Amino acid sequence: MTTTASTTDSATGTQYAIEILGVTKRYGKITALGGVDLDIEPGEFVVLLGPSGCGKSTLLKIIAGLEDLTEGEVYIGGKLANYLKPSARDVAMVFQNYALYPHMTVRANIGFPLKMAGRPKGEIEQQVAFASGLLQIGSELDKYPDELSGGQRQRVALGRAIVRQPLAFLMDEPLSNLDALLRVQMRSELLRLHKRVGRTTVYVTHDQIEAMTMADRVVVMRNGLIQQIGPPDEVYRRPANRFVASFVGSPPMNILDGRIETADGRRRFAGPIPVEIPGLAGATLDDGPAAIGIRSEELVLTGVGTAGSFPAVIELVEPVGADIFLTATVEGGAIITIRVDAETNVAEGENVQVSIAPGAIRVFDGAGDRVRLTSDAA
Repeated sequence: MTTTASTTDSATGTQYAIEILGVTKRYGKITALGGVDLDIEPGEFVVLLGPSGCGKSTLLKIIAGLEDLTEGEVYIGGKLANYLKPSARDVAMVFQNYALYPHMTVRANIGFPLKMAGRPKGEIEQQVAFASGLLQIGSELDKYPDELSGGQRQRVALGRAIVRQPLAFLMDEPLSNLDALLRVQMRSELLRLHKRVGRTTVYVTHDQIEAMTMADRVVVMRNGLIQQIGPPDEVYRRPANRFVASFVGSPPMNILDGRIETADGRRRFAGPIPVEIPGLAGATLDDGPAAIGIRSEELVLTGVGTAGSFPAVIELVEPVGADIFLTATVEGGAIITIRVDAETNVAEGENVQVSIAPGAIRVFDGAGDRVRLTSDAA
């Protein structure tokens, strides 16, 4: 493990809750993290989002001190933490498998960190009562873990973290072992807990719904690298590249390949949906391979002859509660998904006309990066 500075103070002189500077992790010839930089504000709820193997859990374990880094620096509360033991880092980890002691009661599990720290019995009882009340498990204190439901076990794991009163909570897919309904309930519980306790939280998940509903900021990762950092709405509406566009959102963003062409002084996208794009004229993008991205809700069924519309054939109709997802083919066999409300009357095999909502088109260059258009708001 190496570091690039000898100081124990924040490299930037700013009291972030957590600073990650150039963190790299290698396992032999395999690079799990390739130079990650991330600043996390006090009290912020940051979600590390990405597919399996992207490095998000590795990064969390490095912050916790459960993994050594290969290069870079981690600062916690403004102090260099590279060489600190996990117990000295002022963070509390919450795992997906709960990691409870089966031979201990709920009361003993929650109070265990304080007991190990040599805290007085009265203080331990007070903190256990506070945490169990906050998590609504006060009636379960004399039970053992195998007598509890999955949701109750997760609350016990959270209670054990709360009593430590750490600078930050580190959560590694804490809801992944719960069923769908309980996950929804626990998301609400975690957000309520975050607002009550006010501690910095770094939360790892591959579930984009968790990320979009819980985070102050989402950090999208792929192959050990950060692809984009931003508020959920920004990541959803203004993805930095094709990967973010296709990974964030359900259904994924429609991405259609084609070319940027200039003819008679006008620039346009030539592909399955030939369109002129406002703001493309002044964009720093050469003619050549490109792609456009459009969210499913930004495609609208219209009448024949509507200006700017294009033909499509409905291949699949999928009702999903208040919405219907329509899978359709356009020119050249390209496939798009259209989201319409549940009252829409449309059948498989039907020919329809589709329009694109104003300002809805994102442009990606040949390398997959989003191109800033002069018409973009941000």
